[in-house]
Amino acid sequence: MLTPLHKRLLNDYQRDFPLSPTPYQDIALELGVSESEVLAALSELKAKDVITRIGPVIPPNRIGASTLAAIAVLDTELEAVAQIISGYPEVNHNYEREHHFNLWFVVIAANTQHLAQVLADIELQTGYPVMSLPLLDDYFIDLSFKLDLQND
Repeated sequence: MLTPLHKRLLNDYQRDFPLSPTPYQDIALELGVSESEVLAALSELKAKDVITRIGPVIPPNRIGASTLAAIAVLDTELEAVAQIISGYPEVNHNYEREHHFNLWFVVIAANTQHLAQVLADIELQTGYPVMSLPLLDDYFIDLSFKLDLQND
């Protein structure tokens, strides 16, 4: 069950998260609660898998270099290869798709040379060639939305 504080945190801070040295204290002041209550509520939301992280959404290639990548992996090796790929700190996420290229992932690196090095290393470690699909056109998708949490 979501508390009123959970609901406010989920709805009010998808955008315009305070950019200050003390963002959680700033939120607490705005909501009339303590900083420790804000932190505890966010921890509860994470523990319940309601949220996965708190952080910025930075447009691709504004900081560093990135690419969408895909591999055609034998079904029997899919989980093992996904674990190898997930071990790279440069990999944002990976997921299975029903396609010849059945394992897709996003790689973000400090620069294009580092990105190429990571992709080459993934090929070496997995034994599969990586298809890199760099961004050609940028389309912004606003991922925030108003949650209807009145009947919780």
